[in-house]
Amino acid sequence: MAYVYMLRCADNSYYVGSTRADLETRVGAHNIGYYGGYTASRRPVTLVWAQEFQLITDAIAAERQIKGWRRDKKEALIGHDFDRIKRLASRSKKLRPSSFETHAARAPQDEDRKGE
Repeated sequence: MAYVYMLRCADNSYYVGSTRADLETRVGAHNIGYYGGYTASRRPVTLVWAQEFQLITDAIAAERQIKGWRRDKKEALIGHDFDRIKRLASRSKKLRPSSFETHAARAPQDEDRKGE
């Protein structure tokens, strides 16, 4: 088994991680500062959300995705508000056009060719 999990830190920020270990043990290790890094200076931490996976690679993929989310979307996940997650996801797509929707300033073949 593997897990992706989210912790609420003492400064009210969120930390997202993944593990193969037991969640209670993992949270305890964060709380004693075992891992250093982000949570070490933001203790105590509280487990606010977790999901189990069969494969650690799937948990890591989910961790990377969630780490890229804004705070409001993470809070919707914590609250199991999947309709809100969907709305927030569609809103963020409208705010950031994909690379296919943006236009280059000029075509690559139009670049200056100095020295030719």
